[in-house]
Amino acid sequence: MQVPLFQLQCGKVGKESAAAKFAAATESTNFSIENEKPYAELWMGTHPSLPSRDVQTQRSLLDLVQDNKALMSQEICRKYGEKLPFLFKVLSIRKALSIQAHPNKKLAGQLHAKDPKNYPDDNHKPEMTIAVTPFDGLCGFRPLKEISHFLATVPSLRNLVGEEAAKSFEEEVSGRETSSNAEDTLRNKKSLQTAFSALMTQEKSAVATAAKDLVASAKKDGEQFAGGGGPSNGGKELADLVVRLDSQFEGDIGLFVLFFLNYVKLEIGEAMFLKADDIHAYLSGDIIECMASSDNVVRAGFTPKFQDIPTLTSMLTYSYAPISEQKMNPVDYPYVTLNRSAYSSSSSAILYDPPIEEFSVVKTELNGKEAKATFEAIEGPSIIICTAGSGKVSVGSKTELVKAGHVFFVGATAECILESDSESFTTFKAFCELSGKETANGVS
Repeated sequence: MQVPLFQLQCGKVGKESAAAKFAAATESTNFSIENEKPYAELWMGTHPSLPSRDVQTQRSLLDLVQDNKALMSQEICRKYGEKLPFLFKVLSIRKALSIQAHPNKKLAGQLHAKDPKNYPDDNHKPEMTIAVTPFDGLCGFRPLKEISHFLATVPSLRNLVGEEAAKSFEEEVSGRETSSNAEDTLRNKKSLQTAFSALMTQEKSAVATAAKDLVASAKKDGEQFAGGGGPSNGGKELADLVVRLDSQFEGDIGLFVLFFLNYVKLEIGEAMFLKADDIHAYLSGDIIECMASSDNVVRAGFTPKFQDIPTLTSMLTYSYAPISEQKMNPVDYPYVTLNRSAYSSSSSAILYDPPIEEFSVVKTELNGKEAKATFEAIEGPSIIICTAGSGKVSVGSKTELVKAGHVFFVGATAECILESDSESFTTFKAFCELSGKETANGVS
């Protein structure tokens, strides 16, 4: 399957970009990697902005599934309007992506009706990130004690938030930071919203002045920066992060947002899930990303693009927690059979299963030649991308050779067999099968 590639300034350059290398693997395209250009995103799916295409016929995947509803299943077609309910991506990030959140369904409809240029569809966009290389990012609000610590130890941050707002936040949450009482949690979220909104609505000139003081402190203080850091991140780690991000977006409000958000690092194979209305900013690394099929982004920092700070500060959940609560715990995928070669070589098929029905992802690693994984038929569509090694994919009587970067669509009710012909053959399979799972908003 031929998939579209996005050339963005935040992308990794040339052949360092996994997105570019995978795009170049499809022989029938005219694409060739230019070593000086950045390549950020590879899209796989039916999103009307840039749907994938069949390599042989050049028909879009959107046309194919609309012409033959059995490829999707009648149930999924009825529910999701005859298009894939998910968008599958490879992201190769060299430079920080914007501080952003994605709207829930109700807000997405309102934003799209009001401003279709900046909000191109009416869907929500919960998303899951799986690290292909080491990754770092800002994801979700930190535990409240950490935010209070930084307000007390980073003078430039406190000055921007304002003494009144900072003191009010500290007093409101003190002693209740980890309370599970519903009333306390609501008060804490309101206090967090007030303090964060005070920061985000500061004048750009004030932010630029404060940023100079912040960067100077980061360069000078080292381990002692930000009071030696918080429980999650050391002072030197945060100092290095501030200097690095300032080199990318000098004087940006994002330099201060990072003290409110969890700074997370993912090793290869680790994953996290972000609900609609969760704030985040991806900073570096190659990732597999799967999301509801939407291109709605509400931005507010680390970007020259359109920013909508009033919408962002009003829409966020203001949930606060350590990053461990956002990391996923993958499990063995139960609907696959590994042959003897696969078992003896410790091959695996691991399921990343977020609390929504639009998508799940299986990572399959087949170790050694002739290792084979047979996936049972499911009542929904799948997209498979190979990220390492080579092998074969078989559906019915049809068999195709596979190498890194090749992408395949598998229709509903089709058994799928993956077989390795290399020492290590890695694929990711995104799929949808309606099964009564909860949605990200807690509604079946």
